Amino acid sequence: MSTFPPELAGKLIDGKGIARSLTDRVGREVSSFIEQGNTLPGLAVVLVGNDPASEVYVKNKAIQTHRAGMRSFMHMLPQSTSQGELLDLIAQLNANPQIHGILVQLPLPPQIDPVVVTNAIAPHKDVDGLGEVNAGRLSLGIEGIVPCTPLGCLMLLQSVHKDMTGKNAVVIGASSLVGKPMVQLLLKENCTVSIAHIHTRNTRELAREADILVVATGKHGLVRGDWIKPGATVIDVGITRIPTPEGKTRLVGDVAFEEALPIAGHITPVPGGVGPMTIACLLHNTLQAARATQGLGKDDLF
Repeated sequence: MSTFPPELAGKLIDGKGIARSLTDRVGREVSSFIEQGNTLPGLAVVLVGNDPASEVYVKNKAIQTHRAGMRSFMHMLPQSTSQGELLDLIAQLNANPQIHGILVQLPLPPQIDPVVVTNAIAPHKDVDGLGEVNAGRLSLGIEGIVPCTPLGCLMLLQSVHKDMTGKNAVVIGASSLVGKPMVQLLLKENCTVSIAHIHTRNTRELAREADILVVATGKHGLVRGDWIKPGATVIDVGITRIPTPEGKTRLVGDVAFEEALPIAGHITPVPGGVGPMTIACLLHNTLQAARATQGLGKDDLF
């Protein structure tokens, strides 16, 4: 971040730093939770197949779980695993009192229906917040477990905006993983919200009206600098690895960062923006799930 001139570096939203602060707070709350005589919070992560990127991501989750003082349960299953076998494992994890959170890493092999699998996770252990019960609670404004990535985006926005009431917010990307729950969270913050998707005809014009712009399409460089309203806060959820002229690769987002940086008021870098927040929020959700088993309410971690 120090490679930018001060007037531009000050625009960067430090996802790494905010995630580190949240993880530290989770760790302190875990210690307090244990001192009160409660069971050590446990997170089970299931990976089906041998995708290298997913393996690295899952192992990083385990490392961060241990750093926060929680127990990690790793289940690495072969690519050939059947849906029935995966559902049997989930049933075992649902019944295990040492496990408070369950996450099945997506994407899954083609023989497995991710909707069936996600909904098989007990709602009180669905720390990814993607099951129909927690998704419904979010839509209705009822307290539940919020998906990790949108929750992380919200925390990044709150680091810039103490009050988002009345702001125009545009979400580009309508997935159930990010776009749809992000809309619900922004509505809860009293924003005026629009969502764009592949069939939206005026996405550029819509984006230019946004005080808050959240982009989650998986198409790198989609949002150009002239899509951004001067002074807007931009949250770039996308992450794609592209080749460099030197024969290596680098990570880029859905926003053309170099074009957007001089125009935006605040913007998340890729990497170092949303990514670290996703894991930190997973730990946050696991702690909340553990607290709920003891009849404790949500703590005020953000």
